[in-house]
Amino acid sequence: MEELIELYRKKMAATGLGFMRSLEDEVNWDARLVGIRGPRGVGKTTLFLQHIKKTFGKDLSKALYVSLDNLYFSDHSLLAVAQEFALRGGTHLFLDEVHKYPEWSQTIKNLYDDYPELHIAFTGSSLLEILDARADLSRRALVYDMQGLSFREYLSLVTGQDFPVLSLEQIIKENDRISAELAARIKPFMHFGTYLATGYYPFFTEGVDDYYTRLNESINMVLEMELPALRKIDVAYIPKIKKLLAVIGRSAPFIPNVSELAALVGVARQTLLGYFQYLDDSMLVKQLFRQARGLGSLEKPDKLYLENTNIMYMLNGSRTDIGNVRETFVYNQLKKSSEVLYSKESDFFVAGKYTFEVGGRNKKTGQIRGVEDSYIIADGIEFGTGRKIPIWLLGFMY
Repeated sequence: MEELIELYRKKMAATGLGFMRSLEDEVNWDARLVGIRGPRGVGKTTLFLQHIKKTFGKDLSKALYVSLDNLYFSDHSLLAVAQEFALRGGTHLFLDEVHKYPEWSQTIKNLYDDYPELHIAFTGSSLLEILDARADLSRRALVYDMQGLSFREYLSLVTGQDFPVLSLEQIIKENDRISAELAARIKPFMHFGTYLATGYYPFFTEGVDDYYTRLNESINMVLEMELPALRKIDVAYIPKIKKLLAVIGRSAPFIPNVSELAALVGVARQTLLGYFQYLDDSMLVKQLFRQARGLGSLEKPDKLYLENTNIMYMLNGSRTDIGNVRETFVYNQLKKSSEVLYSKESDFFVAGKYTFEVGGRNKKTGQIRGVEDSYIIADGIEFGTGRKIPIWLLGFMY
């Protein structure tokens, strides 16, 4: 226990509060059980450490941060650690990488039930199943999904300025005024291209020379370790899933012919649809459907995108298709807070109301003429004008 406390205090000493993710303000930290899911590298650990320092900085003994991939837990139980922490008067337990701990969901359920004085927060892989037949945490836990940096957050990191979070409705109704005010503070296209290539994961702050190497390592960790462990995928099939990821990354965007693709990858149709879902759960790919899906259903998506543009550039470099980059960015930013569906008239149907067509600066409205609540999301323009919204402005929604 003492060595865990020492590690925790060292991490607190090294944690700064200069920049904090917007999710910090969205999480209900007063809940007794909070879960944060997300892919490797998006900043879940930093979020925990900053919240602890911000909230418990004057009395760090009230909180304890532990990572469950620590070798300490090879011969010590989490139950014993929590019991001793509670006996010492601790109130807030922060558990990182819970998917590395055997029977993690049952253990957390026991802690929740047996120690009502404890507030427990945990992080885990985006593949983490909160609903478990033996320990139904879904009724107990508030669970949040964490994705990479928004363009707004990226700008805050690189410029040191604070920028407002905007709602989709604000952007649609006031894009002309808001874009002019923001463009007076920063030149968005000085930063937008770099963000699309190397700005989604916070570890860009540690250097961009090895950025794609680190991103590739994170993706391989998901495919080679987390998928087999959390989705029971035979490791022999992982090369096929990597091949699938590369095929999706080369398309602009990818409209799947499931039969042809299943033959190319060498799997059955239903297996391929399962792979699509696993990659979606992993936050490596996002499926787009023309209507909302039922729980647990395996359906053919109308389009497939890589989850973010940084993965696209890692896989394709200078050959990356700019049209696909634009659509991927728009989908990535919109889906954080809105339902996004395939649109038969255009690219996206959003929040049950808005139709968006994505294109370059010269994109015309002909394709969406006569469509109610329809807008052009245009690249290459600094200022919005009515139904033509600058693409970079969608990066301010979180």
